[in-house]
Amino acid sequence: MSRLRRLLPDGFTLTILGSVALAVILPCRGESARWITAASGAAIALLFFLQGARLSLDVVYAGMLHWRLHLTIFAATFVVFPLLGLALHPLSGPVPPLPLYLGLLFLCTLPSAVQASVIFTSVAGGNVPAALCSASLSSIVGLVLTPLLVGLLLQAHGEVSPNGIGSIALHLLLPFIAGQVAQRWIAGWLRRRQSVVKLVDRGSVLLMVYGAISAATVSGAWLQLPASSLLVLAAVDAALLAVMLAFTTFAARRLGFSRTDEIAIVFCGSKKSLVTGIPMANALFAGPTAGIAVLPLMVFHQLQLMACAMLSQRYAAGQPDQEAALRPAPQPAAGS
Repeated sequence: MSRLRRLLPDGFTLTILGSVALAVILPCRGESARWITAASGAAIALLFFLQGARLSLDVVYAGMLHWRLHLTIFAATFVVFPLLGLALHPLSGPVPPLPLYLGLLFLCTLPSAVQASVIFTSVAGGNVPAALCSASLSSIVGLVLTPLLVGLLLQAHGEVSPNGIGSIALHLLLPFIAGQVAQRWIAGWLRRRQSVVKLVDRGSVLLMVYGAISAATVSGAWLQLPASSLLVLAAVDAALLAVMLAFTTFAARRLGFSRTDEIAIVFCGSKKSLVTGIPMANALFAGPTAGIAVLPLMVFHQLQLMACAMLSQRYAAGQPDQEAALRPAPQPAAGS
């Protein structure tokens, strides 16, 4: 029964699915759509301001000494993943349609998920400080590198907003830097109010999902999306995750990393961040394309949670300290 529970969607994923359903049935239009767009912009800025305020650079500096591990994770995140995305090009066409393929390419350029990577590394008995450092660095570097990779890989298809990279800098990077500057004054306040931070994280994502899916609904995009495309998408996402889990495991062992480092590499190198990805998609993709382009990320998010929950338990069960095997696999918050 416990294993079956881990296969079910977590509460946040169910809420996202509810937002998708609402946007398909009751999409925002006209003036309400403009208000949702403005609110989404403000939510994005606040989200990344709080991320910058929470991320301690002391932890990042301390972990940077483990450079071989970080290079391995960065290579998986920003080199191997995008190459796999390019290898999927023969799939672009009627099944799945071009916007879904663009979403798959976009998914492959995203940074690692900080919270999920650290939680699963901890449950599995891995190198938690290294995982925290590497996933945090991935998020910082991804604010610059992901838009550049997206521009390189996707602009040829003409579906990327021309002002996308400037929008990333304005709505994501600048608030993040402002949060870093304000950290010395508000970090303690944020630590004491984690429930408020979690509400902002989740509320921002839900608002952006509703706005993006509404735009796709109003444009009639869903009428062009057959059920077979969604089945192919789920299969491709599952294959991507399986390949990256196998690659990171093989690379860690081939390069002679310890077991604890291997765990950090596997969980950081195979993850993609939903919290970072949805704001970037809204900034980078033009019009209703964003609604369809985020679908691969939302499907991948749930698959990675289910697969890594089981994998972390298997790692934990193989530790010399058998008590670690009894630790439950928690569900990461905010889809990060």
